[in-house]
Amino acid sequence: MGADVFHSEVPMTVNGKSRSPVVDHRSTLLDVLREQLDLTGAKKGCDHGQCGACTVLVDGRRANSCLLLAVATEGCEITTVEGLRATDGEGPHPLQRAFVERDAFQCGYCTPGQLCSAVGAMAEAEAGRASYVTDPAAQAGPPVRLSKDEIRERLSGNLCRCGAYPHIVEAVEDVAR
Repeated sequence: MGADVFHSEVPMTVNGKSRSPVVDHRSTLLDVLREQLDLTGAKKGCDHGQCGACTVLVDGRRANSCLLLAVATEGCEITTVEGLRATDGEGPHPLQRAFVERDAFQCGYCTPGQLCSAVGAMAEAEAGRASYVTDPAAQAGPPVRLSKDEIRERLSGNLCRCGAYPHIVEAVEDVAR
């Protein structure tokens, strides 16, 4: 067996750019993003998919990149916090601005994952995907209104050791309006 048996080129689009890193089949997307593509926004927190610090968007859906093998993202569109932009493509994403305005971070370690998760959660709500707290009687179709309870539930997989949750919820609520 040759040394290249366990390595493959994995074409993907990362933050709008075509990339084809050569990855070990056992490498996680998080490790490839950080170590090969120099995108260090997503953080390695627990390395078990429990804290959300590594959250990125894969084809627009939230994913814990510490659990996702890079080879499984072949052909996918990956968005990291570095790739979040305003709708016109210029400047920071509205959520990034709202996080600053609402002081929705303290140490900042969880912030990239919180931002990517919030972008994904807002897209899910816009598409009409219910959460555990969505009232079935009130759900007549898209979009799901993002109340404080909805936001808390949808972001519950992202932990903040500093306890900035109230400000995070307010920032998401500001943008969701």
